[in-house]
Amino acid sequence: MSKLLDIPLFNGREVETPCVIINRAIVDANVARMAEAVANRGVKLRPHAKTHKLPEMAARQLSAGAVGVTVAKISEAEVMASAGIRDIFVAYPLIALSKLERAAALSKSGVRLVIGVDSLEGARRISETAVREGTELEVRLELDTGLQRTGVAIGKAVTAAKQISELPGVKLSGIFTYRGALLNGSSTLDVQGAGHEEGRLMAAAASAIRTAGIPIQDVSVGSSPTAVFAAEIEGVTEVRPGTYIYQDRMQAAFGVSTLEQCAATVLATVVSRPADDLIVIDGGSKTFATDVQPGNAPLYLKGFGHIVGDSSAVLERMNEEHGMIRISPESGYQVGDVIRIIPNHICSTVNLHSFVYIEEASGQLHKATVAARGMLE
Repeated sequence: MSKLLDIPLFNGREVETPCVIINRAIVDANVARMAEAVANRGVKLRPHAKTHKLPEMAARQLSAGAVGVTVAKISEAEVMASAGIRDIFVAYPLIALSKLERAAALSKSGVRLVIGVDSLEGARRISETAVREGTELEVRLELDTGLQRTGVAIGKAVTAAKQISELPGVKLSGIFTYRGALLNGSSTLDVQGAGHEEGRLMAAAASAIRTAGIPIQDVSVGSSPTAVFAAEIEGVTEVRPGTYIYQDRMQAAFGVSTLEQCAATVLATVVSRPADDLIVIDGGSKTFATDVQPGNAPLYLKGFGHIVGDSSAVLERMNEEHGMIRISPESGYQVGDVIRIIPNHICSTVNLHSFVYIEEASGQLHKATVAARGMLE
């Protein structure tokens, strides 16, 4: 059974559900573990802030040894910069003039801002903005290492790097990729093999670019499942894991964490038991991320989250405000019970919530606004 006898209190009252609870001690252990593993391999750590979207969590990562943070949007970069973070990589192509002007303003303010680029047209826009604003903008060239998302094909890396490096107002300082758990072109549970392959592909591309006379420094790779293994490859200089700070059911399924190392859980209340084998909770698709679907390779997850204390229960479907959990008919769930659920994907789940509760070692909660939540532009 997963009924919680002690519902967390905030300001003397039971918290209202659904909500996200973050365990500070587990966060600190996760942060320290990754920082140590990366440092032992002589590689820089630049965590992706998309997971937590909280400057206070980014600050903890920086205190543990991270060199800066990664974001996906210029608006996220502005949130982090406003909290005093001075080294930010936007791992995404900025194309719109208005966004490039904001990037130039951040750079001129003293922030080391690096922008992702994956096309000559995009680079030209960066160049034109930098020249017009009287500044220089630092960029990294994104390479596609198999995910078929953004990025220049590896075989065209040298040509693209040469074209970009010749543009005025642009400083090409490195290359980056996002690949995830891919090996030989297919999704895999072999995260070590995936990380090694990713690292080798990028190190070889960097070598070719340097041989062509372009002195790039940064070779940035890695997701939470693959980061530590990619860092083992000579030539990789930086890794950018994000989910590791909280972990989630997906990372546990990859074997890079345990469920006990998942710092973030969703607290939900049973609002109905319409059948012996079914309960309904007050959290649906507006509470839990749905981007990591059940049943897909290579993880073949059952349902949309792990119900803490009841591994047989399955959060099998959701509407916007309802979560339907298939249970054993003999289980003792009652209307009003409060349960904890580890989401399949915590990054997208956090972005659905305006605030989270952070649980200190004392058991006390503090309420933190998710400062970069919804920063999509």
